[in-house]
Parts: sequence; C-alpha cells; structure tokens
Amino acid sequence: MAQVQNTSFVWEGLDKKGSKVKGETMAASEVLARAELRRQGINPLKMRKKPKPLFGGKKKIIPKDIAVFLRQMATMMEAGVPLVQAFDIVGRGHENPSMQELIMAMKADVEGGTTFSAALGKYPKYFDDLVVNLVNAGEQAGALETLLDKIAVYKEKTESLKGKIKKALFYPAAVLVVAFIVTSILLIFVVPQFQDLFDGFGADLPVFTLFVIGISRFFQAYWWVIFGGIIAAVFGFRQMHRRSPAFRRRLDLLSLKIPVIGEVLRKASIARFARTLSTMFAAGVPLVEAMDSVAGATGNALYQEGTLRIRDETASGTQLQQAMRNTGLFPNMVVQMVTIGEESGALDDMLDKVADFYEEEVDNMVDSLSSLLEPMIMAFLGIVVGGLVVAMYLPIFQLGAVV
Repeated sequence: MAQVQNTSFVWEGLDKKGSKVKGETMAASEVLARAELRRQGINPLKMRKKPKPLFGGKKKIIPKDIAVFLRQMATMMEAGVPLVQAFDIVGRGHENPSMQELIMAMKADVEGGTTFSAALGKYPKYFDDLVVNLVNAGEQAGALETLLDKIAVYKEKTESLKGKIKKALFYPAAVLVVAFIVTSILLIFVVPQFQDLFDGFGADLPVFTLFVIGISRFFQAYWWVIFGGIIAAVFGFRQMHRRSPAFRRRLDLLSLKIPVIGEVLRKASIARFARTLSTMFAAGVPLVEAMDSVAGATGNALYQEGTLRIRDETASGTQLQQAMRNTGLFPNMVVQMVTIGEESGALDDMLDKVADFYEEEVDNMVDSLSSLLEPMIMAFLGIVVGGLVVAMYLPIFQLGAVV
C-alpha cells in the first residue's frame, strides 16, 4: 500500500474566542487540514500550501536531529505531556523544516491509531531496528518515558563517539588534501615562471631544481590525468564501500592495524558494544535477541562477527563473559566487569560503566592524537612547501655566489 505524502499548509483563522490565529499544519490535503483545524476548535479563513524555498531545497536530516528529537520526546513524556501533544510541541519548535515535516507526519500516524514504534518503523532511514524495538518494548511494558530516556542517552553517547572518531580521522586527511592542492598550484603555475627565468641563465641547474622542474612538467602535461584519477579513485572507493561487504570487511580489518588510529577504533567498537547491549538489556530485551542489534552497532566488521559468535554461543548455554573471552576481542578488564555484572544481576550497570570508561579513553586518545599530529603536520607542510621554495631559489643563490 502506497504511503500518503503529507503536505505543509500555512493558515489563518479564528479560535473559539474569536481571536485571530495563524500557524502551520501537516495533512494529506487541504480538506483534511481544514477538518483537523475545526476539530481543534479553529475556524480556518485562509489556507495555502507552504511555498518551497527558492534556493537549496530541503535541509537534510542528520543523526544529530534524530538524537535531539528523541531527547525532547523523552523530556516531554517524563513531564507527563500526552504523546500526540508532545509530537506537536516538538515538531512545531524544530528549526529544520525536513525534520519538522517528519515529526508532524508521525504525529498524524499516531493520531490515526498507529503505535509510536510503528510510526517510527515507517522511516527506517532515520530510526533503525534497535530504536524501534526499544520503543516497542517500552510501550508493551507501560514504561515508554523510561525507555525513551535510555534511548536518548544511547543516541547522544553514540553520536558523541562518532564525532570523536571523525575528528581523529578528518583532521590529518583535510591537511593532506590542502597540502596536495597547494603543491599542485605551485607545480603547475609558479614553478614554470621560475623555469623561464632559469632558461636565461645559460648555466647548469642543481639536481634538486631539475628534479622539481621535471615533476612540474609532468603535472603540467598530465594534470587532468592526475586529478581525474584521484576523483575516480575516491568515487570508486565510495561505491565499493557501499556495495561490497567483502571490501568493507577488509577495510575494517586493516583500519584496526593502523598505529594509534587502530587503537582508537578498537576502543570505540568496545564502547559501542557495551553501550548498545546495556541499553537493550535494561529494556528487557532477551540477550540472544539483543545481539543482532549490538552486532550492527559496533561499527567494525571484526567486532560484528565476534558479536554474532557470542550470540550463537550464548544461545547454546554459554555464559556471556565466557563467550566474550572466546572471541579474543575484549580486554580482560571488560570480561571481568561483565562477569561481576552477571554474578550480581547488574549487567546493564556494569556495561554502562565499561562504555563510559572506553568513551573517555577514546576522548583522551583523540585529544592526544591531535596534539601529536599538529607538529608532525606542520613539519610535513614545511618540508613539502619549503622544499619547493628552496629548489626554485637555489640557482639564484648559486648565481649570486658566483658573481
């Protein structure tokens, strides 16, 4: 059955007291929008579709928007605000029009009798199975506000961890890209100017200068091949990463072997494992069933496969701590904390402590990595750009010495 597309309508009307009011509402048609307003005690006088922006189209919904939405809904529910009213308050107050449209569409579904979890499940692009299953568990147990709070904490911690990983990887990559662009500009546009000057010297040039001029000639002749090859490589990499599980797996395995970066990624995977399992276990999801969602949340193929092995072993009667130990992927401290949690009946609390510890470890390592990389990157840029400058001025220095 095709899903009805809701449209945003801007309206003006009179409330029950006869005062002029205006606002915006989501509905499948203008007739339904007017009917909804009348149901709320508003007599609509003017109504039109909300005009689309002239430039840029709709703003994209990002994971942070979803995390903020879940936190706002958790806060509303804890304050005793009815679900539909909470949707309305959060939706109308959101700054992102696309997110506002999504929230109001879910509100319409809930008003029509759909459960909260089913409304979220209609949008798998934004709400994964883990979130949908946890919300469903909260609805079944009559503790939706408690589960929403746990989900909000989970999403906030997860997005924070992702941000730290991106920070660790983006900074050196961005500097290398800038260094390549600057070097290319120097080789293609600046070095040829010096080359014309050197041709009038009538003397032999230093080997280093000849080497740089040779690279410059190659760049001038084949710059389109170089830049085209880089663009094609980046595009091909993205396509392979998106479509080939074997390629992603190989990349994940190699990433764990990178000095320093690999350790950051390893600890981040352990933190995600612990945080996700803690959240699902606290929600009352059976351990074996939870492992599928936990595996997808680890963010690394090696830990995903390890989690699925843990699922199979626990399903056959093995204790969680023993199954984790058998994978060889988890430090002894993590296994010991899980052992204590199993024996004391507080597994979710122990996993929460493990997640907090490793998230802090990742944070500290990213800060240390940034401090370590800054002087190394400055030295690298100095050698590359400074080397080009020295190569171009070396003949002039030698000519001055001869004169």
